Amino acid sequence: MTSLFPAGILPEPIAGFPFPSFETTFAPWDYYNLDLESTTSSQLSPEPVISGSSKESVQDHVNSSPNVQKPTSEASTVDERKQRRKISNRDSARRSRMRKQEHLETLRNQVNRLRIENMQLTYRLRFALDCCYRARTDNDRLMSERITLHQKLVYVVQVMLLQQHHHR
Repeated sequence: MTSLFPAGILPEPIAGFPFPSFETTFAPWDYYNLDLESTTSSQLSPEPVISGSSKESVQDHVNSSPNVQKPTSEASTVDERKQRRKISNRDSARRSRMRKQEHLETLRNQVNRLRIENMQLTYRLRFALDCCYRARTDNDRLMSERITLHQKLVYVVQVMLLQQHHHR
Protein backbone atom coordinates (compact mmCIF):
# COMPACT_ATOMS: atom_id res chain seq x y z
CA MET A 1 0.00 0.00 0.00
CA THR A 2 1.18 3.47 -0.80
CA SER A 3 1.20 6.27 1.66
CA LEU A 4 -0.49 9.60 1.13
CA PHE A 5 2.66 11.33 2.30
CA PRO A 6 5.81 11.90 0.21
CA ALA A 7 8.68 9.67 1.18
CA GLY A 8 10.47 10.83 4.32
CA ILE A 9 7.93 13.49 5.27
CA LEU A 10 5.60 12.47 8.02
CA PRO A 11 3.82 15.51 9.46
CA GLU A 12 3.55 15.99 13.17
CA PRO A 13 0.22 17.29 14.43
CA ILE A 14 0.18 20.52 16.38
CA ALA A 15 -1.31 20.14 19.86
CA GLY A 16 -5.09 20.59 19.54
CA PHE A 17 -4.88 20.91 15.73
CA PRO A 18 -6.06 17.69 14.06
CA PHE A 19 -4.78 18.46 10.55
CA PRO A 20 -1.29 17.78 9.19
CA SER A 21 0.92 20.57 7.93
CA PHE A 22 0.75 21.88 4.35
CA GLU A 23 3.87 19.94 3.34
CA THR A 24 1.74 16.88 2.54
CA THR A 25 0.16 16.08 -0.81
CA PHE A 26 -3.36 17.08 0.25
CA ALA A 27 -5.07 20.15 1.65
CA PRO A 28 -6.22 19.86 5.27
CA TRP A 29 -9.78 21.01 4.50
CA ASP A 30 -10.26 17.99 2.22
CA TYR A 31 -10.28 15.58 5.16
CA TYR A 32 -12.19 15.87 8.38
CA ASN A 33 -11.37 12.62 10.16
CA LEU A 34 -7.59 12.61 10.31
CA ASP A 35 -6.09 11.58 13.59
CA LEU A 36 -2.50 10.82 12.70
CA GLU A 37 -1.57 9.47 16.09
CA SER A 38 -4.12 6.64 15.99
CA THR A 39 -4.32 6.03 12.22
CA THR A 40 -1.75 4.31 10.05
CA SER A 41 -1.25 5.31 6.45
CA SER A 42 -3.09 2.19 5.26
CA GLN A 43 -6.13 3.22 7.29
CA LEU A 44 -6.33 6.71 5.82
CA SER A 45 -9.39 7.10 3.67
CA PRO A 46 -10.59 10.44 2.45
CA GLU A 47 -13.94 11.49 3.78
CA PRO A 48 -16.22 13.04 1.17
CA VAL A 49 -16.11 16.79 0.93
CA ILE A 50 -19.47 18.27 1.81
CA SER A 51 -20.82 20.35 -1.01
CA GLY A 52 -23.58 22.84 -0.48
CA SER A 53 -24.14 26.41 0.47
CA SER A 54 -25.12 25.74 4.06
CA LYS A 55 -22.34 26.75 6.40
CA GLU A 56 -24.26 25.06 9.23
CA SER A 57 -24.23 21.64 7.55
CA VAL A 58 -20.43 21.79 7.17
CA GLN A 59 -20.09 23.00 10.75
CA ASP A 60 -22.47 20.25 11.94
CA HIS A 61 -20.37 17.70 10.08
CA VAL A 62 -17.17 19.02 11.59
CA ASN A 63 -18.72 19.17 15.07
CA SER A 64 -20.09 15.65 14.77
CA SER A 65 -16.74 14.20 13.74
CA PRO A 66 -15.51 12.00 16.60
CA ASN A 67 -11.79 12.60 16.02
CA VAL A 68 -11.90 16.40 15.96
CA GLN A 69 -10.83 17.76 19.34
CA LYS A 70 -11.75 21.19 20.71
CA PRO A 71 -8.93 23.28 22.08
CA THR A 72 -10.75 24.05 25.34
CA SER A 73 -13.67 22.70 27.27
CA GLU A 74 -15.22 26.17 27.10
CA ALA A 75 -15.43 25.98 23.31
CA SER A 76 -16.91 22.51 23.68
CA THR A 77 -19.53 23.83 26.08
CA VAL A 78 -20.36 26.69 23.70
CA ASP A 79 -20.64 24.23 20.80
CA GLU A 80 -22.85 21.95 22.88
CA ARG A 81 -25.09 24.90 23.74
CA LYS A 82 -25.25 25.88 20.08
CA GLN A 83 -26.07 22.30 19.15
CA ARG A 84 -28.76 22.07 21.83
CA ARG A 85 -30.16 25.43 20.71
CA LYS A 86 -30.24 24.24 17.08
CA ILE A 87 -32.01 21.06 18.09
CA SER A 88 -34.39 23.02 20.26
CA ASN A 89 -35.07 25.48 17.43
CA ARG A 90 -35.69 22.64 14.99
CA ASP A 91 -38.08 20.97 17.43
CA SER A 92 -39.80 24.29 18.03
CA ALA A 93 -40.12 24.89 14.28
CA ARG A 94 -41.49 21.36 13.82
CA ARG A 95 -44.02 21.89 16.61
CA SER A 96 -44.94 25.25 15.11
CA ARG A 97 -45.49 23.65 11.70
CA MET A 98 -47.60 20.94 13.33
CA ARG A 99 -49.68 23.56 15.19
CA LYS A 100 -50.10 25.50 11.96
CA GLN A 101 -51.18 22.32 10.16
CA GLU A 102 -53.66 21.48 12.95
CA HIS A 103 -54.99 25.06 12.88
CA LEU A 104 -55.37 24.85 9.10
CA GLU A 105 -57.20 21.54 9.43
CA THR A 106 -59.45 23.02 12.13
CA LEU A 107 -60.22 25.98 9.86
CA ARG A 108 -60.98 23.65 6.94
CA ASN A 109 -63.34 21.63 9.15
CA GLN A 110 -64.99 24.83 10.33
CA VAL A 111 -65.41 26.03 6.72
CA ASN A 112 -67.02 22.72 5.77
CA ARG A 113 -69.28 22.79 8.81
CA LEU A 114 -70.30 26.41 8.10
CA ARG A 115 -70.98 25.61 4.43
CA ILE A 116 -73.28 22.77 5.45
CA GLU A 117 -75.01 25.01 7.99
CA ASN A 118 -75.32 27.75 5.35
CA MET A 119 -76.94 25.29 2.90
CA GLN A 120 -79.36 24.11 5.61
CA LEU A 121 -80.28 27.69 6.50
CA THR A 122 -80.71 28.53 2.80
CA TYR A 123 -83.11 25.58 2.38
CA ARG A 124 -85.02 26.60 5.49
CA LEU A 125 -85.24 30.19 4.23
CA ARG A 126 -86.50 29.02 0.84
CA PHE A 127 -89.07 26.82 2.56
CA ALA A 128 -90.18 29.71 4.77
CA LEU A 129 -90.38 32.06 1.76
CA ASP A 130 -92.40 29.45 -0.14
CA CYS A 131 -94.77 29.08 2.81
CA CYS A 132 -95.05 32.86 3.04
CA TYR A 133 -95.79 33.10 -0.71
CA ARG A 134 -98.52 30.44 -0.43
CA ALA A 135 -99.98 32.20 2.60
CA ARG A 136 -100.08 35.52 0.71
CA THR A 137 -101.63 33.85 -2.30
CA ASP A 138 -104.27 32.20 -0.10
CA ASN A 139 -104.82 35.49 1.74
CA ASP A 140 -105.28 37.38 -1.55
CA ARG A 141 -107.72 34.70 -2.82
CA LEU A 142 -109.66 34.84 0.45
CA MET A 143 -109.80 38.65 0.37
CA SER A 144 -111.10 38.55 -3.18
CA GLU A 145 -113.68 35.92 -2.18
CA ARG A 146 -114.71 38.03 0.83
CA ILE A 147 -115.25 41.07 -1.38
CA THR A 148 -117.32 39.00 -3.82
CA LEU A 149 -119.39 37.51 -1.02
CA HIS A 150 -119.85 40.93 0.57
CA GLN A 151 -121.13 42.33 -2.74
CA LYS A 152 -123.54 39.38 -3.09
CA LEU A 153 -124.72 39.94 0.46
CA VAL A 154 -125.33 43.63 -0.20
CA TYR A 155 -127.25 42.74 -3.37
CA VAL A 156 -129.35 40.10 -1.54
CA VAL A 157 -130.10 42.58 1.26
CA GLN A 158 -131.21 45.19 -1.31
CA VAL A 159 -133.42 42.65 -3.06
CA MET A 160 -135.02 41.65 0.24
CA LEU A 161 -135.59 45.24 1.19
CA LEU A 162 -137.25 45.89 -2.16
CA GLN A 163 -139.37 42.80 -1.81
CA GLN A 164 -140.45 43.85 1.67
CA HIS A 165 -141.17 47.32 0.44
CA HIS A 166 -143.31 45.99 -2.45
CA HIS A 167 -145.20 43.60 -0.17
CA ARG A 168 -146.48 46.26 2.06
